[in-house]
Amino acid sequence: MLSVAEALRAVLDHAQPLPPRRVPLADALGGVLAEAVTADRDLPPFDKALLDGFAVRSADLEGDGPFDLEVIEEITAGRVPRKTIGPGQCSAIMTGAPMPDGADAVVMVEDSTRAGDRVTLSPRKPVAPNSGRLTKGREMREGETLLGPGDELNPVRLGLLASVGWATPQVVPRPAVAIVSTGDEIVPPDQAPGPGQIRNSNATMLDALVRASNAESVVAPIAPDEPDRLREILAEGLTRDVMLITGGVSAGKLDLVPGTLEALGVTAVFHKIRLKPGKPLLFGIGPNRPDGTPGTLVFGLPGNPVSGVVGFLLFVAPALRALRGLEPGPAATITARLARPFSHRGDRPTYFPARLGEGLVVDPLNWAGSADLRTVAMADGFAAFEAGDRDHDADTPVPFLPLPRIDP
Repeated sequence: MLSVAEALRAVLDHAQPLPPRRVPLADALGGVLAEAVTADRDLPPFDKALLDGFAVRSADLEGDGPFDLEVIEEITAGRVPRKTIGPGQCSAIMTGAPMPDGADAVVMVEDSTRAGDRVTLSPRKPVAPNSGRLTKGREMREGETLLGPGDELNPVRLGLLASVGWATPQVVPRPAVAIVSTGDEIVPPDQAPGPGQIRNSNATMLDALVRASNAESVVAPIAPDEPDRLREILAEGLTRDVMLITGGVSAGKLDLVPGTLEALGVTAVFHKIRLKPGKPLLFGIGPNRPDGTPGTLVFGLPGNPVSGVVGFLLFVAPALRALRGLEPGPAATITARLARPFSHRGDRPTYFPARLGEGLVVDPLNWAGSADLRTVAMADGFAAFEAGDRDHDADTPVPFLPLPRIDP
């Protein structure tokens, strides 16, 4: 059996960035740029006011105030100034409006008293050149590179693209992921299980993990332990970039997934790895798709939910990053210290549910095994222990694999 590192290398060898395409800005969130984005003009394109007030010559406001000036014009945002400011003059101006010629500063309206075409200014601090003014090109210059290939598009970066007219960026799209749960014992979450049945927690959990990884998810109908219907559902999954299958990948009589995938043209890369939980994990590559894109990355995850979480974090999440055009690599871990002595027994590396406390102190939980989803729901992630029988003292450093966090 492969080690975790060997299995991940095999996965990433087959996970190449998806072909880039141009998309509207509304569809680009979470995409990764596949081109350089440059400024189409100076921004701001003119000297502009940063606040509501009066555009002035700072030389007119030297010494102690107050200062009495003539108001020669009203300048609103979107309007071009028509008059030049001379000595003893100013213009009323709105935030974002172009500065008039001759003015080099803005005094806020709160520091003014106006009567008709005269205004008395009492600035709270000395008015220096450029106070309250943003000069032309201060944000960016025409032709300047703003973002480049590999930059992930978050909401602020989408706003930046809009500001320079980059309305259809070329991006590596978010991968499309099919989620297939198998087994006659599975029923949807909104149904009461019959004798010998359980609710389908895996699909809900994997769907959330996929979306938290900036990929698109489609949850297929539950696939029964019936060859024809299973084949039909898996064939549909092979139209996506990635297919996650839960259950049916072990060696039981009704573990039909490996044979069905083989019949559909999926080439198995590995099946079973040295890992706990998650030993039966299967990874394969589907046949090339009709549109010429590479074959689907197929992950057969064990049916026990904790095995599915660990397999996703260690193998699926890095593959999704690679497909999105981001730097591939192993799942990010941090080094923590055990809160108390802990004994590990087993011939496989084990990812043990644990809480992470202040000071990067990790406390393994009282876990009942790969079916115990409740305990993992109380965890912050998994403490990683090497294979072998070992007794660890408190404060022993251990790698910690965090669960994805969704900020409120």
